Amino acid sequence: MAANIELPEEVISVKQYGGHGIGLYRTEFLYMNRRDLPTEDEQFLAYRKVVEESAPDPVIIRTLDIGGDKFPSSIRMPKERNPFMGWRAIRFSLEQPEIFHTQLRAMLRASIYGNLSIMFPMISEVREMKLACAAFNQVRDQLRAEGVEINDQIQVGTMIEVPSAALVMDGLLPLADFFSIGTNDLIQYTLATDRGNERTAYLYDPLHPGVLRLIRNVVSIAHQAGKKVSVCGEMAGSIEFTLILVGLMVDELSMSPIAIPGIKRLIRSISYEEAVGIAEKALAMNEPEEIREYLLSETRRMAPWSADLLSMDSRPASA
Repeated sequence: MAANIELPEEVISVKQYGGHGIGLYRTEFLYMNRRDLPTEDEQFLAYRKVVEESAPDPVIIRTLDIGGDKFPSSIRMPKERNPFMGWRAIRFSLEQPEIFHTQLRAMLRASIYGNLSIMFPMISEVREMKLACAAFNQVRDQLRAEGVEINDQIQVGTMIEVPSAALVMDGLLPLADFFSIGTNDLIQYTLATDRGNERTAYLYDPLHPGVLRLIRNVVSIAHQAGKKVSVCGEMAGSIEFTLILVGLMVDELSMSPIAIPGIKRLIRSISYEEAVGIAEKALAMNEPEEIREYLLSETRRMAPWSADLLSMDSRPASA
């Protein structure tokens, strides 16, 4: 049970709510509401603070994920007709090596202060992951040549947010030490619907069979190679989806700190073996509402105390 955070000051709330580590540390805050880019030292101090205060628990830091709905004033971004499918996340970083390398240097310098891993967002093909890893290796070698102490065992992972990435897992396996499923974007891209569009929001359903089968395939392929998979989208922090995610054998859930106690209590009420069987039955269904009713019924049976929470949480297009 890990947490998603944006600010270093949030680490204290993770521990207060019973979380163990940071499953997603968003770094965009360092670039927002300012006219200049953050320096390497400024980033290093922010990352070091989170890693030190979280130790010995793990911290997964995501490289810059701008674009879409995040446009820092310090970076000139082109106007795009569809920014969510445009120049964003790893696509931006790979074309802006100075910004990318500065961030990687800061992360690697902070790696000696705790258990830090680096994660690349919105990888859509194997080539992108190869280029991102090449940048990481280049920066690592530069720091070594400069005599800067870094953690030689630091792990590098990728987010699975694009259906194409889920479908080329075999090519990503040799390049990534771990995987994290970003369900917010994965659902949106898989179902070709904008969850912010009132006319089509009803189509945005985390329990769509296509979404669940993609998650299952990612987990299955990763586990065959002995690599872990987490879920860090809003789906992870909604009690409505806990049973299916446990049944799909996801290794870790990362969510808003305030959601941790309820999800943790539910997981302790669930039989893992039974959850796997329930997930298999759910995957054989073809309608999201059929899956939803089945999962709600099984969750209430296994954890009767969750009924009130489920009645508030079980609504389509909400996660």
